[in-house]
Amino acid sequence: MEHLKAFDQEVNAFVDYMFGPRDPRVRGWLLLDSYLPTFFLTVAYLLCIWLGTKFMKNRQPFSLRAHLIVYNLGITLLSLYMLIELILATWEGGYNLQCQNLHSAGEADIRVAKVLWWYYFSKVIEFADTIFFVLRKKNSQITFLHVYHHATMFNIWWCVLNWIPCGQSFFGPTLNSFIHVLMYSYYGLSVIPSMRKYLWWKKYLTQAQLIQFLLTIAHTLSAAVKPCGFPFGCLMFQSSYMATLVVLFVNFYIKTYQKAPSRTAAKETPVTAEVKNGFHKNYFAASNGFLDNKKAQ
Repeated sequence: MEHLKAFDQEVNAFVDYMFGPRDPRVRGWLLLDSYLPTFFLTVAYLLCIWLGTKFMKNRQPFSLRAHLIVYNLGITLLSLYMLIELILATWEGGYNLQCQNLHSAGEADIRVAKVLWWYYFSKVIEFADTIFFVLRKKNSQITFLHVYHHATMFNIWWCVLNWIPCGQSFFGPTLNSFIHVLMYSYYGLSVIPSMRKYLWWKKYLTQAQLIQFLLTIAHTLSAAVKPCGFPFGCLMFQSSYMATLVVLFVNFYIKTYQKAPSRTAAKETPVTAEVKNGFHKNYFAASNGFLDNKKAQ
């Protein structure tokens, strides 16, 4: 135990050396004082993927229909809470949409930070997306993009909460919470066979995700062009990270939607087998909902 405490102190001293003094307003909040819990939870997540796929290799997949309904409903409600609370808190604090610093809004900044803590914590809850894939043997949906996004977001938001827990940091989570209300609502409804015929709007979710990334980058860079005291290095890091998501997502989008099938493939496989309402069957490689009616049974 003493060795673990010493290691914890060394890790946190190194992190503090790299990033400077932490924001004192979030000291003592759950999971924030030490980086090790976030790191170990991420390692456990990656191990669950690796060991879980091996464990399920020669076993029948689980259905988990009831679990998925409850899970998706929970994430939808949490996302809705974060969306509403962020809008109200930033309105109360008179946040500047173009650039907002870390200290000028007083109590509203604390209110924003509390919501962003839930946003950070939601990222560990969303590890369950991948665990459901493993248990349902949807290994083809455990893509690099999926795992990269889930693993990195949890760690990045530990840093955000410790150093920049309010101000300009509000914009991305506000957009993402809105997108998640739509996405997890869809995932939950898609589990119910009788509801699938009403899910005509699924083809717009891909476009909404990509627009979200681009708007977040534009918002972040606007604070670099016209500074307001928000840390410049954080702006550059966030823009760079979001750019990696755009590249990976566009690559996925092109392969999924834009790549024209060969003549042979076109003869062998009807278009309707791959695309329905303009929406490719593999789109939800980063989701947990049911896509194929036969597989969903």
